[in-house]
Amino acid sequence: YDRLRESPDQEMAPRTFFFAGKAAPAYHLAKVIIKFLNNLAGTIDNDPAVRGRLKVVFLPEYSVSLAERLIPAADVSNQISTAGYEASGTSNMKFMMNGALTIGTRDGATIEMAEAAGEDNFFMFGLTADEVATSRGWYSPQWHYDNQPETRAALDLIFSGHFSRNEPDLVAPLRAALLTGGDHYMHLADLAAYLEADRRLLELYAKPEGWTTKVIANVASSGKFSSDRTIAEYATGIWGAKPCPVP
Repeated sequence: YDRLRESPDQEMAPRTFFFAGKAAPAYHLAKVIIKFLNNLAGTIDNDPAVRGRLKVVFLPEYSVSLAERLIPAADVSNQISTAGYEASGTSNMKFMMNGALTIGTRDGATIEMAEAAGEDNFFMFGLTADEVATSRGWYSPQWHYDNQPETRAALDLIFSGHFSRNEPDLVAPLRAALLTGGDHYMHLADLAAYLEADRRLLELYAKPEGWTTKVIANVASSGKFSSDRTIAEYATGIWGAKPCPVP
């Protein structure tokens, strides 16, 4: 968003970012993030410098039925949990099977997916789980703010109230979580690496043949994550059950 505002003539494929999910009743920060995303979407829609080239959409009431429509439509899957914190869900595999390329951290099942398809067919970035653990004691989000210009520019834009002009207190919990409160999940440690991975992704998207090659490699390698294989292995390896012929 900031780059387009500064250089509106730059060539960039139009992009739509979908966010979805639900906040637990007592999870105040999650509710703030959802509110901020909706503000972000509204600001972008009303900014002529980026309108038609960038869009943010928050989809409420995320469900399996919505996922069945959203996942096949996606070109890119963002799997960006801090390494070591992903509970290893299955949505990333569904995106892979439906032809989306993954930009993600080395966490959860994304590691196995990259091993299956080849890491050169993924856009991996950021700290490993071991690096997260070993840097916990000395990590400083302030260092990233002070020394990484793009990180500082992004946070300054958010904290300035640009996306919350009539709600000056909205971003206070975000500032506390990311900067003054220690950034427990080390978002700022991975942000610069994420931006670099996203640039590589955009460069490839401009080359349809190269993009399609990686898509095919991903889809062709996704069979390992089929529920058919999983059920068959559970049946033989855990339950000792054999297939029952159906006449």
